[in-house]
Amino acid sequence: MAAAQGAGSSSAGPSGLPSPAPGHGSNSTAVAVWEWQDEFGRWRPYRGNVCSYIEQVIQASQQKGRRSGSGLVSSIPLGRADPVLAPYVIDIPSLTQFRQDTGTMRAVRRHVFPGDSAAGQGIVWEWQNDEGGWSPYEMNVCVFLEQARATNHQRVDLGPLGYNYEVDLAAQVQTNKTTRFHRSVRRRLDAPYPVTTSPAPLHMGVGCSCQQCWPNSGTGPITTRYRHSMVNFPNSSAAHQVPGRTASVSSSSVGFVPYNKPTLTGARSTPRLNAQSTLALQQAGGPSTGLPASNGVSAPNLLVKMPKPSKLNQALAATPTEPEAVVKKYLEELKGTPADEDCIICMEKLSSPSGYSDMCESSTIRPEAVGRLTSCQHSFHMLCMLAMYSNGNKDGSLQCPSCKTIYGEKTGTQPKGKMEVSTFPQSLPGHKDCGTIQIVYHISRGIQGPEHPNPGMPYTARGFPRYCYLPDNEKGRKVLELLKVAWKRRLIFTVGTSNTTGESNTVVWNEIHHKTEMDSNLSGHGYPDPNYLDNVLAELAAQGVTEDCLGQ
Repeated sequence: MAAAQGAGSSSAGPSGLPSPAPGHGSNSTAVAVWEWQDEFGRWRPYRGNVCSYIEQVIQASQQKGRRSGSGLVSSIPLGRADPVLAPYVIDIPSLTQFRQDTGTMRAVRRHVFPGDSAAGQGIVWEWQNDEGGWSPYEMNVCVFLEQARATNHQRVDLGPLGYNYEVDLAAQVQTNKTTRFHRSVRRRLDAPYPVTTSPAPLHMGVGCSCQQCWPNSGTGPITTRYRHSMVNFPNSSAAHQVPGRTASVSSSSVGFVPYNKPTLTGARSTPRLNAQSTLALQQAGGPSTGLPASNGVSAPNLLVKMPKPSKLNQALAATPTEPEAVVKKYLEELKGTPADEDCIICMEKLSSPSGYSDMCESSTIRPEAVGRLTSCQHSFHMLCMLAMYSNGNKDGSLQCPSCKTIYGEKTGTQPKGKMEVSTFPQSLPGHKDCGTIQIVYHISRGIQGPEHPNPGMPYTARGFPRYCYLPDNEKGRKVLELLKVAWKRRLIFTVGTSNTTGESNTVVWNEIHHKTEMDSNLSGHGYPDPNYLDNVLAELAAQGVTEDCLGQ
């Protein structure tokens, strides 16, 4: 949904419906909903079973703390609730979601709603995106829409909630009040959200200035501390929903839900990871399509091809990729009694054995062994790091789950393709003093390799070729050179599940954002955007792609 633009309605909501102005209910039963904020400022609710797990971990930690005097749990690995979320960890002190394999961080928040609200009944309202998939409204909006439906209101104005939309509940249509563009909406029944005994007040609408709303608001400052360096939060004022239809090049630009890698859980039913296994990063995919015409671009095209599989394998062969060898290369085993703190991977005390000792085999790393990363000095169970590495790309690199420091050269799982670069004199909005760099990515459908979520199965490549734009100035050219490095390291795309369409086994963007439109930023994909170049440099750095990589 887009942030309110143009003339908003003066209505405070449908007639007879309680206003969604800040307020808190008195219902004694409450449910807790956790949401994460995407790159466009949308708050996306985790599913009910994931929220239940988060609440259970926090409650267990509180009970343990009352008995032993220890502090509240600091990190919650979401893979234990849903295997699809295996790379993700919620950092409680900073209210951030951290993706361990890419280093991406996003804000999270917790809201409490009445037990008889949409959240308590497991009712989710969704709007249809440009690719035909369904995206959930944030839970505040779901609660408001369900309340309107229960009181037999046909039309609802979302203006009081900060959105420039009206929803016709009878026709199941959302209308942009400025452009009159229509989208379908639907009501879906899912698992109810968990009952909570939290003393926090109940939420009935938008955030207010109470202690529950203020720290977690998408528009207010987050006052809690950040454990991780290089924080790169999404701009909460960015557009939420594309007001019109978008080109196919942005079909996956909203991001993606991580694919179903083997989950990092301690469940005994989980197949054991073989720490001795190796991974040959061969590039999957059939022959790529021929390059299209340059669309009027007069400058000669620069073609950046993916390295051939044999060369990539030769490069990887020079770096140890055996899981145990990689862990021992970058972690120094500590002698004596470890510090009285938790391992943020398994949440067990460092003085206790690794929480993954029953599902990750190793002939040389003991379950109780604790290691310290050589540069950043953060400590973890070595077996936990072994399990995390074995669950990832196995490219010979490690990334600290705490501060995101990368050890070694990180490579990704991008399928084979071509990167075409050209320039033309037309300026981008906000960059009138220079021309434009055009990047065209070509990836064709193919067969997944051993590094992908479902080896041997086909993957699709929707919306290619994808056209992207940078200003042709000093900083834009610097970004271009770093994107070339990221492309060669297979970090621009990956194979996963599209967060926009819900399609699995498809090529999606991999957390390095691109501008796929030239002259409109209503969608968040275009210009002007004065912060874009700095933001993408930070995203590249989070992948280990910095100026130090140039000239190598």
